Parts: sequence; structure tokens; C-alpha cells
Amino acid sequence: MLNFYVILQLDNTEGDQALMKNDLKSFIRFLSEERGLAQNTLDSYERDLQQYIHFLEQSGVHSLKDSGKVSISSYLLKLKQMGRATATLSRNMVSIRSFYQYMVKERMLENDPSMHMETPKLEKRVPKVLSVSEMERLLESPPTSTPNGMRDKAMLEVLYATGIRVSELVSLDVDSVDLTVGFIRCVGKAKERIVPLGSIASQYVAEYIEKMRPKLLKKSKDEEALFINHLGTRMTRQGFWKIIKRYAVESDIQMEITPHTLRHSFAAHLLENGADLRSVQEMLGHADISTTQIYTQVGRGKMKDVYNRTHPRAGIK
Repeated sequence: MLNFYVILQLDNTEGDQALMKNDLKSFIRFLSEERGLAQNTLDSYERDLQQYIHFLEQSGVHSLKDSGKVSISSYLLKLKQMGRATATLSRNMVSIRSFYQYMVKERMLENDPSMHMETPKLEKRVPKVLSVSEMERLLESPPTSTPNGMRDKAMLEVLYATGIRVSELVSLDVDSVDLTVGFIRCVGKAKERIVPLGSIASQYVAEYIEKMRPKLLKKSKDEEALFINHLGTRMTRQGFWKIIKRYAVESDIQMEITPHTLRHSFAAHLLENGADLRSVQEMLGHADISTTQIYTQVGRGKMKDVYNRTHPRAGIK
């Protein structure tokens, strides 16, 4: 039979475990209500921190007060041993640090053990972009004679014309678009920004709204979403992902592309044609210009390729 002291210990342990999970719920609510983060970002934070809390419990740590730098380092080491990418380790470190900072701010912890710990360094890889001709083939793929085709055409044109994220694209409402002025208003990572739309994209969006969107609405006449699916409700990220994959195949594009490829292509093509870095940064909604600078590497890569193919002595060692 368990004595009273052991029973009391078990009760306390279960209480601490529940408390950690309640702290996580409180943190996610804070990110949603106070910082206005997108649902995908909230899901990412919650997933990372649920796994971290599970690791703490498996390690015999049942309260955040009992965790420390060793706990964090051990968790990141475990992720590394499991073959997780540096980007995953970095993202987890950001989630864990934000969680501890919140706990200290709310006076639920005295100290932040993640303070002064380094975030795993990310390798800045040059993003893959479509050439202008590939981009044109992709944009010409949707059949504009059908409601779905015109919608797809408008979505692709908007994505390439503005460089917005796919989550921002599917979040657009009809009143987010000002076709008279040629701008869209989108909400990114807790921040609203205004982005130029361009005349061609504006034209297709106008045609879609006027001629084809009413046919897709069906009974959902009060739907505010700009881009809607066959059910008459807001298009999802997953739904658009499948659409762009299909058109990539039809366009005979060999490389693997995602909706984000259009964002990369937007930035690279602007910079190739003389746009200044600050303007591109603002349109993309990057908080740090160093994030935008990676697109200049695309141009340098092309320049080197042209040099190697055309200079008479490029191949001489």
C-alpha cells in the first residue's frame, strides 16, 4: 500500500503536469489575442511546446520552475539526434524562448533559463525561383472560361503581382482589394500592410468578382472571402497548394514548386529589374532587411552562370 507521503507526491506531480499544460494554453491565448498571430503560427508554437513539455515530463521534470538550461540543451540535442533540420531546431528554440519570456513577464517564473542561449544558426539557402518564361507559362495555364479557372488565374496573378504569402492570399476578403487605386490590404504576421496590385492582376480580379465569383457562391451569399472553393466557402491553403501543383505539371515546369515559389520569384524578378531592396522588403513584409537580401543571391548566381557560359577564359584554370 502506498503511504500518505507517496500519494501526496503523486498528486503534486499530476498537478504540476496539468499546470504546465495550462500555462501553455494561457501563452497560446496571449499570442492570439494580444499579438494577433495567424492560426498557422499559433499551431506551430503549440506543437513545438507540447513536444517540449512532453520531453520535460519524460525526463522527470514536472514543473517549468524545475527546468533550466540543461533541459533546453538536452531537448535540442535530442531533436538533433533524431535528424531534425537546423531550421526545426531554430524554430523550437524561438518557441521555447518566447514561452519562458511570457512566463517571466506574467510573474509565473522568476528567471528565464533560455536567456543568453544561442539559437542554432540557419544556413541561408538561395531560394528556388521560376524564370520569367516559366512564370508566364504558369500564369497562362488556368482556363479563364470557367469559374474555377478564372478564380485560379486571379489567384496566381495576385500572388505573383504582390508577393504575399499564401496564408495572406486565402485570408483576403472582397473589401481587402481596391481595384480603383490598384492596392490590396493584407494582414501578415500580426501586421497590416498595403501592397500594389498592378493593372493585369487588377483586371483579372475584377473579371473574377464580376462574372465568376457569383457562380461559385451558391447559397453562401454573405461569404466575405475573395477567393472561394467549390463549396462556396473560403479557399484553404491546402486547396490552393493542390491547384498550383496541377498547373505546374500542365505548364511543364520541371522543378518542384509551392505557392511560396511565386513569392520568391516575385522578389527575385523585382530586384533583377532594378527595384530597391527597401521597397521589396516593405512589400514582402519582412521585419529584417537581411531576410530580403537573400534574393540578391539569385541574381548573383545567374550572373556567374552567364559569365561561365560566355567568357572565353572562364573555364581556363
